[in-house]
Amino acid sequence: MDNAHLTRKQQEFFSFIVDYKKEYDVWPTYREIAEHFGYRSPNSVTQNIQALLKKGFLVKKNDEEYDLPSDKKSMLGDDIEEEGIPIRGLIAAGYLQEAVEADLGSITLSTLFPNLDKLFALRVSGFSMKNANIYDGDFVLLMDTKLQNGEIGAVLYNGETTLKKVFWDDNGLRLEAANEDYDDITVSPDVFEEVKIIGKYIGHVNRQGFQRAASKVA
Repeated sequence: MDNAHLTRKQQEFFSFIVDYKKEYDVWPTYREIAEHFGYRSPNSVTQNIQALLKKGFLVKKNDEEYDLPSDKKSMLGDDIEEEGIPIRGLIAAGYLQEAVEADLGSITLSTLFPNLDKLFALRVSGFSMKNANIYDGDFVLLMDTKLQNGEIGAVLYNGETTLKKVFWDDNGLRLEAANEDYDDITVSPDVFEEVKIIGKYIGHVNRQGFQRAASKVA
């Protein structure tokens, strides 16, 4: 699955090769990676790289070398000019004033999402969240951060993933759909360690554009 969440070991592997590239301006060799992690076979290196390629954290170049995709180039500290929405001047929000046209730069993804490095997207399959205006085929934007009780999040449980409202207390954890046709999923406290919050829902993208998550009412 493209841009899926990395496991802990995959994240350590990814961080090592990126830090190496950032420091030496070349990617580490298979031997250097194997020595760093204590792998006995280069096959372990190949398997990790294939996993990163599959999940969209690496891309294949024409010369069969791997590289970072454009949305992760900033991790190397390179200055990348982002395309954005042009800011064409000033407009008064008080008394009428003379129009002022000027090139004031642009609003980029980094401007709209200050924590861009913690964001990723998944495509929705199903209709269990339709009453939250999240439909089959939409792209949900998720942030790698803590989830508050009652917020929508992507959850990994029993080898499967789901997008639900997440509630928890002393009696366990409850995954609530935003569609009366779907039953809640309950998880008892003794198996909490088997549940992983993949990301916090902050909005979704569909043909109408970007829809931001509603603020949680206390």
